[in-house]
Amino acid sequence: MRLDKFLSDTTDLTRSLAKKAMHREEVMVDGVVVKNPATQVGPDNAVSWLGQSLALVGMRYVMLHKPAGAECSARRGLYPLAHELIDLPKAERLNPVGRLDVDTTGLVLMTDDGQWSHRITSPKRRCEKVYEVTLAEPLEGEAARRAVEAFREGVLLDGEDQPTKPAELEMREAQRARLVLIEGKYHQVKRMFAAIGHHVTALHRSSIGPITLDAALAPGEWRELTQQEVDAFR
Repeated sequence: MRLDKFLSDTTDLTRSLAKKAMHREEVMVDGVVVKNPATQVGPDNAVSWLGQSLALVGMRYVMLHKPAGAECSARRGLYPLAHELIDLPKAERLNPVGRLDVDTTGLVLMTDDGQWSHRITSPKRRCEKVYEVTLAEPLEGEAARRAVEAFREGVLLDGEDQPTKPAELEMREAQRARLVLIEGKYHQVKRMFAAIGHHVTALHRSSIGPITLDAALAPGEWRELTQQEVDAFR
């Protein structure tokens, strides 16, 4: 890896600022001042900036209990960003593995391992996501039975030319449901219920594949995944 990239990956310096730091003789490799930004460094090299030893951050895997009002985006908008809730170095490099709407709560997996993320989000993997749904009006009796059948067969959403993949709907109460999806279209849960004439007032994702949101995490809290949880998607 080039030394200027190593510095930008391990500090708050941009590559341009890293080059300036090298020109000011602030950077050392194996105890020797290095000014050439193209110098190659590897795991066996000891790199320091202003006397502080630097090391690359490895791949991180995080479970976040996303609260309402946080945005799963890399760009600053009207709301706080999900990665800003995570107290890890270079947290801005953690990307959500499947986004949630700003008003949707629950499980968000975040990582800087693109291959691991792809294993989960690839449509070929048919990874199940479980949502707890609250409706504005009761859905019960014959209407509930028809909704279960419709979701199982696939619903044609407004603006789409293909129906949704089969989904498992279970009515827990008249206005509360559990929905299992194997895809992730834009605003899919809300649009599916809208297609049968119902409005979703609250939405919470409780699990992704074999990983369930840790009950010990309050909204806005996070923890790193265990190795077993990471390996579950390998």
